[in-house]
Amino acid sequence: MDALVYGALDIGGTKIAGGLISSDGRLVARSQCATPAHGTADEMMAAVTSVLDDLALHPEWKSLSCLGIGSAGPVDTAAGTVSPVNIPAWRAFPLVDRIRAHPRVPRGVEPVVVGDAVAMAAGEHWTGAAQGVDNALGIVVSTGIGGGLILNGTSHAGPSGNAGHIGHLTVDHARGPECPCGARGWVERFASGTAIATHAVQSGWVPPAGVEPTAAAVADAARAGDPRAIAAYDRAGRALAAAIAATAALVELDLVVVGGGVAQVGETLFTPLRRPGRSGRPGTCTAARRRSAASTAKAHNQCAGWVLR
Repeated sequence: MDALVYGALDIGGTKIAGGLISSDGRLVARSQCATPAHGTADEMMAAVTSVLDDLALHPEWKSLSCLGIGSAGPVDTAAGTVSPVNIPAWRAFPLVDRIRAHPRVPRGVEPVVVGDAVAMAAGEHWTGAAQGVDNALGIVVSTGIGGGLILNGTSHAGPSGNAGHIGHLTVDHARGPECPCGARGWVERFASGTAIATHAVQSGWVPPAGVEPTAAAVADAARAGDPRAIAAYDRAGRALAAAIAATAALVELDLVVVGGGVAQVGETLFTPLRRPGRSGRPGTCTAARRRSAASTAKAHNQCAGWVLR
């Protein structure tokens, strides 16, 4: 009998990734494409379908036993819908139904959707940096910011699949930038890759000729000593630290794992994040190796990040 394989999809504002995961947590196949974030709903779904089509070509697909989806939020696990803030065409989009209807998804395999960082936290608890930890927070810092919780040794997604979403904790209600949802001061509007790049540009930073104004480009400028770029990451670190401190006070965390594309800039983000007084107490931060992590019941999110204890 073939060994069971777990399928996973990661729906983000920058990329759509899919993976097939062995029962012992090894990534055995992977596919990825760019997210047409400002395209139509059908264009977005076509990108997801292309990733599924690619995964279905691998021989391991025939042993698929479940299919988890981690999506930028908010999501609705019970309804199987997603409404990512950074993908305007998807509002209450029936993603689970559309994926279930894919001709190569085996009968009896029921897709499940949760927030992308909920999936990341579950994956880190299964095979990554949070193994053996009872209470942990996983944070994805990317186009947006998401969070997921491990409480008492178990993934806590909540009824809707959005529990732990620290990107929508308020850190500056009075002066914070406005979110597309209409509220102000969310940590995501200070510390996401999009927010970092936007703030740097608004402060007068100009990327080199031919370079897009991204968080990675701002990080390069910060490492070169540009004060506006440094300030953008300092601002992001303060916001993240405030959100982490609030979450830790509420649920008594043992560990925080930070991943996502922006986390790959390393010390440019983590030096201000771990600065004494930013998170309520001095912290230590050690580099976590690049890892591929997946949850058997949730989804896959390839994470290169850091660990705060």
